[in-house]
Order: sequence, then structure tokens, then C-alpha cells
Amino acid sequence: MRFLLSTIGSRGEAQPVTALAVRLTALGHDVEVVAPPDFEELVTGNGVGFTPVGPVLRTVTAIKPADLPKLAEESVKEQFRVVTKAARGADVLVAGGALQHATRSVAESVGARYVYASFCANTLPSPHHAPPAMLGRVPVKGTPEENLALWELHRQYFTSSRATLNAERAALGLGPVDDVRDHIFGESPWLAADPVLGPWPGPGDLVQTGAWLLDDQRPLDEELEAFLAQGDPPIYFGLGSMRGSQEVAARAVVAARASGRRVVLQRGWADLRLADDAGDCIAVGEVNQQALFRRIAAVVHHGGAGTTTVAAAAGVPQVVLPHVYDQYYWGEQVERLEVGRSADVVTPEVLAEVLRLGDRAAEVATRVRTDGAATAARLLSDLNLPV
Repeated sequence: MRFLLSTIGSRGEAQPVTALAVRLTALGHDVEVVAPPDFEELVTGNGVGFTPVGPVLRTVTAIKPADLPKLAEESVKEQFRVVTKAARGADVLVAGGALQHATRSVAESVGARYVYASFCANTLPSPHHAPPAMLGRVPVKGTPEENLALWELHRQYFTSSRATLNAERAALGLGPVDDVRDHIFGESPWLAADPVLGPWPGPGDLVQTGAWLLDDQRPLDEELEAFLAQGDPPIYFGLGSMRGSQEVAARAVVAARASGRRVVLQRGWADLRLADDAGDCIAVGEVNQQALFRRIAAVVHHGGAGTTTVAAAAGVPQVVLPHVYDQYYWGEQVERLEVGRSADVVTPEVLAEVLRLGDRAAEVATRVRTDGAATAARLLSDLNLPV
């Protein structure tokens, strides 16, 4: 079978999509990944075909609200152009993550099956949680009625792209859609999140495969290995693809030092730097988190789905510093499970509190699944899969 997996998100979407692609390839399928140009090396380095879509995300600066309608129109058109070409001969199209305007329509046009996969429960409508933060708005906890009202506003957010979507559908010989959001989600969306860390609250059941994690076999580099061997497990600090500030990183180092801990600082897309060259800290680039986190005392991060899951699976307590979208949700989940804390900044007090959660984090780790991508690949290989 031929599969096309599509995402337009950051590494938090591109990496799980790549993990699924690797598992499908191992089952003998022909797989192509459509993702932003930033992730070509990630995808092709894992032996999977790659088609770029959209701009290089690292170069995208802050977006003004007034520019959103034009940017949304351009994004929808670009998605249709790229996905339509890449989907030729495909049997199944999988949309990974938000704002996948073209994938379902293209699947209809080529007679392929369609699956929408979310990487976080609160990106799918439920009266039991509010929608994720959009444009910097922090989600709130409310009653089921209040949450449903927020989900109705969330639905309206997608209407600005309806005219462009329907124009592109018409060009493919397809009829118009009215509800853009639910059209993207499809009748049976999947949840690619760990059921312990991010359970589906209902109503009803959906396919929850577990998180799609790459089996990362990369060794840690010699300098990092030497640093880790020099003393007690350090604190990890990284913000992934977020545009964090040097001040936030500096405060994390101060908090770690106050706790008597060393620091591994991951530079990330913010290109974070250490304030000094003292030997108790080291800055690293792209790194195998699965290998590193098993040797860390605590993980301080932005709250991305992948980092949260890898830290939980490693049995290490964590501090979540949420910025946008689903990151507030993941902060709530680590607090619910008592494996970490959600905070605005890292302080010595927060870090000391989290370091006391090591035993609890180790216990929860025994229940976190790491086979989600393999499970999803097997389901997708079944011709009777729900779509």
C-alpha cells in the first residue's frame, strides 16, 4: 500500500509523523511524508521519502493578527498544490496535527482513505476540557457548558479559510463544505497520545494508539558523555522550537545551581546560550532525548507533546513552562499525575519541589506506552480500518 502522511506543524508534529512513517516502511509499505522544509533531514535520515510544504519555519517571525487571513489563504492553496501532487497513487492519507486543510479533500479526489490524527486530547472537542490556546490565549477550565461554548468559538476560527478551501475543492471537482473544522477532523479522528499521560475524556470512544515516538538510536556525543560522567545527574533545560528568551534560560541555570545541580542546556530554535563558561553547565544542539533523559535529574521544557512523553517514559520529573497551544494541557497533565509542575518561570523552590517527585515519576513511567507508532502502523495496514 502507498501512504501519504502530511503535517504543516513544528517538530512536535513532524517527529511523530516520521515515527509512523518508519513503522509503515518496516511493514513493507511505500510512504511519503509532506512536512515543512525544516524537517527534510529528519525524514530522509530515517529512510522515508520527503516532500516540502510551506516556508522554513525557523525563519518565520511573529505574525500580526491582521495578516492572518492572507497567510491562511496562502497556506491552504500551498497545501492543495503540494498534497495533490504528492498523493498520486496513494491508498491512505494521514493528516497529522492541526490546520490540515487539504488532506481530506485530496483523499476524496483520489479515492483514498483518510485519517486525521491529533497528538493531544484537548485539540479535539469535548465538554470535559477547553480548546487549546489560540493566538496566545491561555485556556481556562470551566463547566461542560462553558467548555462547549469555547469549542463553538473554536469552530468559528476556521471559517476564515472556508472560501479558499471550497474554491480548491471545486478545482478538484468536489462539492463545498460548511464546517471546516469538523471536515478536517473527519468522522473518526485518532488520538496519538499516551492513554496514561493524555487520556481521552469522552464522550464516546476513539482510536487512541499511544504516542508516536521514534526509536532513537543515536549515541550521545563524546563531550556530553564526559560531562554526564563527571558528577550527579544534571538538570535538562530546553524549549524545542519555541522562541524562548536568554533570560528564561539564565534563570533556569540560577535555579539549578541553587539546588546544587549542573545543567544541560539545549539550544533549540531560540539558539539559547549559557551566560558563562563555568564547568557545571554544557550547551548542546539536537540530541537523543530518549538516551539523555534517563541520565537526568529533572527536565525543564516548553510542554511539547513529544518532550513531555519522552520525559514521562524515562521516569524523570519535569517542569513545564508552557508558551502556546497544547502546552498548557500537558502542564496540567504532569501535575495531575504528580510527576512534575507547570510554572511561568523556574525558581529554586519549584525545582526543589519537582526533584522530590523522582520516585513517583519512576512509577508512572512503568505505565507509559512507547509502542504507539507500531500500533498505528498495524491499524493502518488493516483494510478495514475505521475512517
